[in-house]
Amino acid sequence: MTDDAAPVTAAPTGQRLDPVPGEWRRVSPKYLVVDLVSTLIGGAIATAATALPATLFGWGVWWWLLPAAVALVSLVGLALTPRRVRSIGYRLRDDDLLFRRGIMFQRFVAVPFGRMQLVDITRGPIVRALGLAELKLVTAAASSGVVIPGLPLAEAEELRDHLVALAETRRAGL
Repeated sequence: MTDDAAPVTAAPTGQRLDPVPGEWRRVSPKYLVVDLVSTLIGGAIATAATALPATLFGWGVWWWLLPAAVALVSLVGLALTPRRVRSIGYRLRDDDLLFRRGIMFQRFVAVPFGRMQLVDITRGPIVRALGLAELKLVTAAASSGVVIPGLPLAEAEELRDHLVALAETRRAGL
């Protein structure tokens, strides 16, 4: 071990390990409405699609179990939506942007500023009505594309400009 390497110590038992300590910026609480509406519409369409054969062909009672199961899964999805929205966050660090999302299956993505090729703002009709936007970061690697949903428009534009400026300075140094 060299003099400048710090020893690795384990966390005390029972204490949660945070992969990246520090303060996370969360999406707007208004984004909950967008996610609830999209989950509700998706669940209604899936339930109707699975109920269609039983309705058209007059099949027995057993065929109604599939749409009932789809409706139940959709209701569970609706119940988990507020927690799922609260889990979305990002942090600006010295050399990259760190993005997280997910409850059970968590995803942490670090996008280095020098690798960003495109920073895009997208606004659908419901998102636009609530004054929100989506910020999309694209790199050369297909799997590292990040979409930060539910940002207030002014914050998304400010973050886009900041990230573009950082990406230009980092690429110039390569």
